[in-house]
Amino acid sequence: MNKRLILGFTLMSAVNLVNAGEVSVNSTTPEQASSHIKTLVLGSGCFWGAEKRYEALPGVIDAESGYADGRGFKASYKAITAPSRRFDPNNYAEVVRVTYNASRLSTVSLLKAYFESHDPTQKNRQGNDIGTQYRSIILYTDEAQKKQAISLTEQYQVLLTEAGYGQIQTKLKPLAAFVRAEEYHQNYLVKNPNGYCPDHSTGVTFVDVAEQQVDNDALLTGKHVVVIDAPYCPYCDKFKQQVVNDYQGSIPLHYRRASQLQGLSIMSATWATPTILFLENGKEVAGFQGYMNRKEFYQALGAFKLGDSDAFKTAFEQGTDRPFCKQYDLFKKTGDGVFVDKLSGQPLFDTKDRFNSGTGWLSFKHPVADSVTYHEDNSHGMQRVEIRSSSSGIHLGHVFAKEGPGGSDRYCINATVLEFKSRQDYQANHPSSD
Repeated sequence: MNKRLILGFTLMSAVNLVNAGEVSVNSTTPEQASSHIKTLVLGSGCFWGAEKRYEALPGVIDAESGYADGRGFKASYKAITAPSRRFDPNNYAEVVRVTYNASRLSTVSLLKAYFESHDPTQKNRQGNDIGTQYRSIILYTDEAQKKQAISLTEQYQVLLTEAGYGQIQTKLKPLAAFVRAEEYHQNYLVKNPNGYCPDHSTGVTFVDVAEQQVDNDALLTGKHVVVIDAPYCPYCDKFKQQVVNDYQGSIPLHYRRASQLQGLSIMSATWATPTILFLENGKEVAGFQGYMNRKEFYQALGAFKLGDSDAFKTAFEQGTDRPFCKQYDLFKKTGDGVFVDKLSGQPLFDTKDRFNSGTGWLSFKHPVADSVTYHEDNSHGMQRVEIRSSSSGIHLGHVFAKEGPGGSDRYCINATVLEFKSRQDYQANHPSSD
């Protein structure tokens, strides 16, 4: 597991990692100092996503998946998941042992994150995961943690009741023993990077519940993309950073919690994050559960926006517009501005670089810097260089060396995969492009 170095503090002087995997506070703490290294063992359903969420919290030193609060047999994943133990009250729970620096992350903050990350009103289950191994449980290692857990349970019950939920089922016990899970369970989401985080949270947080409500009226008209995310969801962060970080498309993209979909007609299950929903007039047209890479997202967006059209075939099947097509006629003499990717909205070509090649396709001397990628194309018995959009990966056309004005290259581009933005409108929405 990842061990984070804490500057100015020698970890091994306060925490002794023994062969059995147990963590114990060392007695050599100086008289004039207090050890802030604490341990809590938390069960909130499947430990894969929980482990990753805890590791993302500033102040967490380590998070380990394991088993606790069972008796009568040797704990292993195979043993606790046996059908005969599904409703066994002596079964072990899937838990995460969280070792944290309480001077950076208070026990209260850690427990708040714990309660908010799952549904503690469900007994022996979380969503579709049913069985005693999935029970909600807090196993404390000191009396202060116990008192804080009792206080927060009472506070959270008030908020849950106001939101229409039932009684909290979370068990609170002192930690007797922790059994570290098999190695393949440790850092499971890191080892399996293109999945999803099970999200069984209620959406109720320790802030005023009224602050959680959102207005979905704008989503009831036209096409929209909704991404269901959650706090402490690494796949959500990955999707935002690697896939839609540069999205500027004409179809609005929104983020919602699973509890913030009021007024919308959703067919997909919403317990996993991220879940990407494509809505039209407030109704789900398509939904995708789990992380989508850039190629997958833009292909789905292309089908949603373009449908079974020539533009879709050109973008994703390396098609070619008919020469002098309607879109070409519209774009060949626009005013001053830029042509952008029809899906991502990223700028591709500038009208300052456009020229009339007489071929019936839009032609440019060069693209916007870093906006396209180049690929060998030997189709149709020809040797050509294909041009694709860097942002969405859609097929744009081809480049022909020294066929432009003054010996420049000619970028021969399909008009149906572009949208035009006037210089004034584009700069108003992208001030940094001046």
